Amino acid sequence: MIPGALWIITISGICIVIQSSVTAVHLRNMENFITAVTHLEDLNPRSPLALVTSLRQIADQTSDNRDEIHHKNNSFTELLNISHNLYNFFHQAIHHFTTDGYEEAGVVLTPDGTTIALAPLLLGLESGLRANEDSNQPHGFYLLPLAKNLGLSFLQFQKATPPERLGPDGCWDNVSTPMVFTLSGVPSLATDALVHGGMDGAILGKHLSVFNCSEINLSTLLRSYYSGTTEELDHVLDTSLRGRYRRQNFKKITNSSLLQEKVADALDSYPQKGDIGMESLIEKGIKEFVLRYMECPAIIPRCIWGAEPPQVPLTPLSPPLPYLYIHHTEIPSKPCLNLQMCSKNMREMQRFHQKGRGWYDLGYSFVVGSDGYIYEGRGWTKAGAHTKGRNSVGYGVAFIGSYRTNLPSHYDMELVRHHLVKCGVSNGFLQENFTILGHRQVVATECPGDSLYSEITTWEHYKDTDPFK
Repeated sequence: MIPGALWIITISGICIVIQSSVTAVHLRNMENFITAVTHLEDLNPRSPLALVTSLRQIADQTSDNRDEIHHKNNSFTELLNISHNLYNFFHQAIHHFTTDGYEEAGVVLTPDGTTIALAPLLLGLESGLRANEDSNQPHGFYLLPLAKNLGLSFLQFQKATPPERLGPDGCWDNVSTPMVFTLSGVPSLATDALVHGGMDGAILGKHLSVFNCSEINLSTLLRSYYSGTTEELDHVLDTSLRGRYRRQNFKKITNSSLLQEKVADALDSYPQKGDIGMESLIEKGIKEFVLRYMECPAIIPRCIWGAEPPQVPLTPLSPPLPYLYIHHTEIPSKPCLNLQMCSKNMREMQRFHQKGRGWYDLGYSFVVGSDGYIYEGRGWTKAGAHTKGRNSVGYGVAFIGSYRTNLPSHYDMELVRHHLVKCGVSNGFLQENFTILGHRQVVATECPGDSLYSEITTWEHYKDTDPFK
């Protein structure tokens, strides 16, 4: 083999990259993981619970003793009738840890652009399948895998010079062929990926606890949830029960009080349990969790949609700001329905703004796709180029599409109308008494289109006259 060369081969339908060091590294996306699970199911006509438990146990295999590792490896390959390659694939895919360089392992990129940790997802599925066989489970049992990560992270926050209580998110080396996921800062014990996996595990675990599991296999469940398609066995999941609707579905199965209770249960063995300091710590942590992962909308970061860097350092804002300006893009004129289409639209708009108009970056603060997500533009802290003469006093939010005669989906409008603005106020970016205006109220333009403008006149915080004038 040529030193440093990369060879791509296919083993049992799984794309594996073999480096010159003879180390197998898989592409870390959900499609590959589901393909591997499908192959596992073909080899093992066992119950979903048995397979999920086996996968979780594979991920738990850690040892410094080579002989012990080899023995455990052989035990699982014989039990599951799988090759060492497939065993290694699952171990690398599921075993979660972070490195000193802030790389996060045991996470995969889903088709909608979310990064999730597989271990808490599998724990949630396992808890739901066990509850399906034994209904004598405590209320909120499906939350325990997530609650444990949250509790440990809250405890870690007590230490000297702690990281953030929750998060952070990160970026992939390549969205098309994801191999390395690097966090944007010091990791807590509840990174965004761990939280996302825990939320999905809770949602699907709760569903499985009451569903006739004889009608479904694991790969079908995961494919339906993460692909969002309506193909094959679409009766398995309600059309709203998709990964892209994670936050709204999670809100349906829990609340702050239940989360606090489960975090306290997860920390039951710790000596601080029950004291006032511990209760306060959990309460503050859950309050932050609810805002960050339940009230605030999911935002696709620039590195996921493939943004170019700003051509010069952008002007910082001085929040909280008093205005939110609503736009439509006009071009692209059609809504984007998935990550690939929305990302392409974002790159095209940025290219036009930078090269066609001579701006330093994409002009908008945030852009709303029709795929259930908001896309990061210049964000909360940098001045945009969206509303002439007002870029220093407000944020510009654009809906992808032309809305002269029709409207964005109700769900997409709710993301802005309720969730984005609440997130902005709660985090100190928007003033509590902020004003919503249409672009046309400030600049001579038809933007944001007659239909969308008529709609926003019914929104709280809208004003029919511009208070700035």
